[in-house]
Amino acid sequence: MLRNFAAVCLAASLSVPLVAQSNMAAPEKFTAFAVDTSNMTSRARTNTVDITITRWSTDADRDRLLTILREKGQDALLDALRKMPVVGYLTTPGSLRYDLHFAREIDQPEGGRRIVLGTDRYIGSWEAFNRPRTIDYPFTVIELQLDKNDHGVGKASIYTKITATGGGDIELENFANQPVMLNDVKPAKG
Repeated sequence: MLRNFAAVCLAASLSVPLVAQSNMAAPEKFTAFAVDTSNMTSRARTNTVDITITRWSTDADRDRLLTILREKGQDALLDALRKMPVVGYLTTPGSLRYDLHFAREIDQPEGGRRIVLGTDRYIGSWEAFNRPRTIDYPFTVIELQLDKNDHGVGKASIYTKITATGGGDIELENFANQPVMLNDVKPAKG
């Protein structure tokens, strides 16, 4: 099974007690340059990505999702995640807004922070009708590694399967051979 970069960060964001997530006074906005060289495309693709976070998911949200995953599995987790309030959104030039349903920040010892974002993945009508193997990978997970000035890099696993192992750990499997790299992540202007 191909393990994804996000397994560690998602496990940390779901299972380790963190400093309480606070409501935001104003949305946080980031921009990044995305590079996709995965086996999901015939050639490398690049694009800008805008990320807006309007609120952080609470400890109770995290605990509820973790319990659902461990007790009922991925399908129940997907249903629960879809019903959660929107905590932000993603956009790329020429695309519609795509809602995020999970957002956690983890303070880093050197003064930076790590942000983990999660949501259900858009599944088009062709994919829903024909049900290729990608249908079993219904999540998108994004990790941003930011320094104390909120500049950094990230990774986006667009097609992800989330399971709980027998030992209760969280494991992510990425359908693509590598995640989308997010370069030059920085606060958006305006």
